[in-house]
Amino acid sequence: MSPQTLFRRITDYAHRADPYPLYAELRANGVVRQEDGSYLVGTYDEVAALLHDPRLSSDRRNRTEPDQRPLPVRDDLPPSFIGLDDPEHDRLRRLTMRSFGPPHSPGTVDALHTGITAIADELAGALHGRDRIDIVDDFAYPLPVTVICRLLGVPAGDVPRVRAWTTAIIAALDFAPEQDPEPLQEAALAAQREMAGYLGSLAEGRRGGPSGDMLSALVNDDGPEGTLTGPELMSTAVLLLIAGHETTVNLIANGALTLLRHPDLLVRLREAPELVPQAVEELLRYEPPVQFLPQRTPLTDIEVAGVTVPRGAPLVLVLASANRDPLRFPDPDRFDPMREHNQHLGFGGGAHSCFGAPLARIETQIALNALLPRLEGFRLAEDPPPYRRSPVLRGPRRLPVVRG
Repeated sequence: MSPQTLFRRITDYAHRADPYPLYAELRANGVVRQEDGSYLVGTYDEVAALLHDPRLSSDRRNRTEPDQRPLPVRDDLPPSFIGLDDPEHDRLRRLTMRSFGPPHSPGTVDALHTGITAIADELAGALHGRDRIDIVDDFAYPLPVTVICRLLGVPAGDVPRVRAWTTAIIAALDFAPEQDPEPLQEAALAAQREMAGYLGSLAEGRRGGPSGDMLSALVNDDGPEGTLTGPELMSTAVLLLIAGHETTVNLIANGALTLLRHPDLLVRLREAPELVPQAVEELLRYEPPVQFLPQRTPLTDIEVAGVTVPRGAPLVLVLASANRDPLRFPDPDRFDPMREHNQHLGFGGGAHSCFGAPLARIETQIALNALLPRLEGFRLAEDPPPYRRSPVLRGPRRLPVVRG
């Protein structure tokens, strides 16, 4: 097939279970202009360099060519910092980080360790005695969504609402060309509107009365760098709530699926839990929860691997392809939990590297250590399992396992 159809084929749901042959085709063809006007990049050196290139914008307003499949963007709230460039990106990210990590809150993530372990142990304990488990619904989803809701200060009783909103928003990341995007985008905008209003209301209710959660910290922050406006806080809170669990759900589920496909390695990690942190890094390389970044835009004509990408053209950085580049990783299609020098791009890189990477790492390490002992004697009920629709945030929609 023509390399100009690669993006269409990559985003086709028929290839969701195994997009990696298409990524190999992408690497073999270099930087390729697609039929929709975008350019795909999937080689490690080029993707890594572009992630740090100040000539690339994350702000879709810098596009000179219209998106064939624009993502839903509310016009009544400012973009979240993930979709902005410096200096605004840096300002909003630093204000948010004051309540989450160094230098102002260096112990926030570490302090969550005990609570995350308790949640994981409770969920894993509930699996005892069962002959059939859905790893996604019974474990991989409730763990990170419970953690991020507690961190932000969202009441436990509202988690079902959060899931419904998030599902609608993520559904708009389906790039299937045969599907009319308008209904999905309308539903996503409605969900964003409801979620933003809900989180903004929670935060305002804590203004002047700090309660120890992150929404409270954001609304009461009066540091020397300023504070978030009300609309900025709502946009930021929506981003944190969605990104704070969606990618980790996929990372845990992809990890369980990969280890069930490699039972010898599952046993090894179960018997040597000290090896799990390194195994999580390999999972981030081998089956990253974020497959590609579709929102980069050159601010000027740039040359990538001998191809000129014009100013304003959509540039898609395929992280999952770069993570399987044989020029960077020996035997890249082999899952090797003990892989050395594993500088993967599972969390992106550069100024826009994943804000929540430390939390995702610790959650997944704790999750696997709690889950793996419970999987003894279980096998996959179906392989491949049914996948979620989104080609960007790729992971199983269900992951049923049965005893025997």
